Amino acid sequence: MARKPGIGQAESEVLRFIADRQVVTVSDVADHLAETKGQSRNTAMTVMERLRAKGFLKRSKAEGVYRYSPMASKASVMEGIVQDFVEGVLGGSVSPLVAYLTNRVDVDEEQLAELKRLVERLGGDTK
Repeated sequence: MARKPGIGQAESEVLRFIADRQVVTVSDVADHLAETKGQSRNTAMTVMERLRAKGFLKRSKAEGVYRYSPMASKASVMEGIVQDFVEGVLGGSVSPLVAYLTNRVDVDEEQLAELKRLVERLGGDTK
């Protein structure tokens, strides 16, 4: 399967918002961007159409209104965003990300257990 083009920070934020809700209208995203970023409806529409052109969103028309939804599950969307971050910002190194997790993030027992399972899948030792 071909890799989708990378996305910028604004696109990532909109894609996360949509992935959290699964189906949205331009108005939904525009309201969110107006409230959180002071951005306009045109910005919302532009970003959503760029994401659709890149293959991250699909749209359908119902009752005269376009509804957008992610092309992949929320987990896949988040994995792609993290992959873009690790490859683009961190140059492929996961060490800074792990350092951040160990020094700056409060991890509960459930999250810690999940992280241990992931490290085991990598073949590492969690003890």
